[in-house]
Amino acid sequence: MVRIMLKLGCHVGMSGKEMMLGSVKDAVRFGANTFMLYTGAPQNTKRKDISELRIKEAQELMKKHGIEEFVVHAPYIINLANSVKAETFEIAVEFLELELARTKAMGSATLVLHPGSHVGEGVKAGVEQIAKGINEVLTRDTKVYIALETMAGKGSEIGRSFEELAMIYDKVLYNDKLRVCFDTCHTSDAGCDIIHDFDGVMERFDRLIGKEQIAVFHMNDSKNIPGAAKDRHENFGFGKIGFDALMYIMTHKDFTEIPKILETPYIPDPENPKKSYEPYKHEIAMIREGVFHPAMREDVVAEAKHTV
Repeated sequence: MVRIMLKLGCHVGMSGKEMMLGSVKDAVRFGANTFMLYTGAPQNTKRKDISELRIKEAQELMKKHGIEEFVVHAPYIINLANSVKAETFEIAVEFLELELARTKAMGSATLVLHPGSHVGEGVKAGVEQIAKGINEVLTRDTKVYIALETMAGKGSEIGRSFEELAMIYDKVLYNDKLRVCFDTCHTSDAGCDIIHDFDGVMERFDRLIGKEQIAVFHMNDSKNIPGAAKDRHENFGFGKIGFDALMYIMTHKDFTEIPKILETPYIPDPENPKKSYEPYKHEIAMIREGVFHPAMREDVVAEAKHTV
């Protein structure tokens, strides 16, 4: 089997006493050479001081294992698109500014951001608010890129089409500081035919935004048929997108230097629904081999039980 050299990693946690150091240890344990993390719980804005994140130790461990870059994901409670509640918008702007500072301090150049939901006020109003918020935090000297994530189209979320992302670009003053996070589950759920015509999808993306704007891929399969607008991730190769289509994107010649991040679900224990296990070590190995393992999820459970 030929192992494919990729910038391949997954979402890792950051909590407890080890903080970012623990994140890097997890990435190494999974066989990753890049990773993504939240700077705290994605459901709230509680964050430890930068001095408590153990950044220097984490960076030393990254260097030891040849991990050159990683990605930070902003919490999904940030909603810059809200034009109804001024307080919600103000909190989002303030926290986004703090997240940019934390991302820079940790040594990442990319902060992934869900554009937000217009909460019934319409796409135009939502886009105006998003651009307004981003314009409040970006300056000519900002060192971190904000990567707007492609969204699945559920509810009133913005970013379900490349046109909506392009609208944000057009209204942001320092849009050279913007990038895109291309989520495979989301784009398929939004109706893009990445299964049969990824190159055609990318031609349209390139015309509207520019394919060089993609800073990171979220490589997720989907539990849903294309166009379902539901956003439910599935393990790599086990969903409606499928292994072959995902591997075509994973190994595409135009994106060899772009980090590919797994946000796939934990594997439930069939004997104990309260337990579930990380799939990333096995998924990463399967992807690097380039061969689909139908029993991958069973292997994850078996190994987890063996090591307990």
